[in-house]
Amino acid sequence: MFSHLAAVTVSLAVVTAAPAGAAPRVVPAADREVVFTADGTTTYGTLHVPAHRAGHRLRAALVLPGSGPTDRDGNQPGALPNTLAQVAGVLGADRVATLRFDKYGTGRTGLGAYRDHPETLDYPAFVRQARAAYEVLRDQPETDPHALMVLGHSEGAMTALLLGGTVHPRPIGVALLQPQAIRLLDLVALQLHAQTAEAVRQGQFTPERQQVIDAAIDAAVTALRAHRPVGTTDLPPAVAQLFTAFQGPSGRFVDSDDAVYPPSAAAALRPGTGVLLTCGTNDTQVPCATTDALTSALRRAHVGGPGRVRLSGVDHLLHDADHPDTPAPAVLDALHRFAGSE
Repeated sequence: MFSHLAAVTVSLAVVTAAPAGAAPRVVPAADREVVFTADGTTTYGTLHVPAHRAGHRLRAALVLPGSGPTDRDGNQPGALPNTLAQVAGVLGADRVATLRFDKYGTGRTGLGAYRDHPETLDYPAFVRQARAAYEVLRDQPETDPHALMVLGHSEGAMTALLLGGTVHPRPIGVALLQPQAIRLLDLVALQLHAQTAEAVRQGQFTPERQQVIDAAIDAAVTALRAHRPVGTTDLPPAVAQLFTAFQGPSGRFVDSDDAVYPPSAAAALRPGTGVLLTCGTNDTQVPCATTDALTSALRRAHVGGPGRVRLSGVDHLLHDADHPDTPAPAVLDALHRFAGSE
């Protein structure tokens, strides 16, 4: 069990009771900044509260970002798809309150307590931070602590899966959007093999060179897991640089993330938990086939639906060709099915 220290600072609205016989006052939708502490780091987030009747407790979802420097809105430096902010808007339309936050290394939060020793930041620290956020969401005056959900995108979906089987109270629903559904280094190898194959199709490498590169990629993964130096001689420069970084300051994070096999985590979910798992047919980062084992594990865990939903023409950021800047209609439909309506 991970330990953490969670505290929250928010401005709370004063709700006055309606006169007897009068219709309950409607509280308009609003966003507010939420500040909490996890492992000594001040973490900043946005709580979105949909319009609701005064005094009414709302269903609520914690929204978790994907890998890399992805902030509470789903953005990275130089890339502003607003994926998570848009997802929060979709859930808000179904009267679901949401909390999304700047994880370590992003937004207002930054590296926090890890500022002077970033090489010690590992994946469990992100899980603890998400757990603290879940408890903050649980304790908000507008949220129903018995109607909480966790939604994650990409790597955040793996974190959502881990939380779904361990937090209290257990969530009523877990949404895994384009999830990291296999071990990290297996996913990296799969992506690199696909890129190498594409380079062959474009005439950049010969098939013989492809075989050498593919073998070097697999050897690099084996070396990393055995904590041995990676040989980069047969790797293209960009790939060699990637594996070198995996042995550097990010080595602890990579090792601890790779230790998680998501299908094993599915067994801890409470039977009947509503689970949505999406995969996009145009997602080159998380191909649908990578979710097969997790889908089977969820079935064995006897969770509820909607289950796995294949999104035709949808990419990793939940877009399709006709909707390059907003969630595709198939994504909206899947989210509405997951969240439902009161």
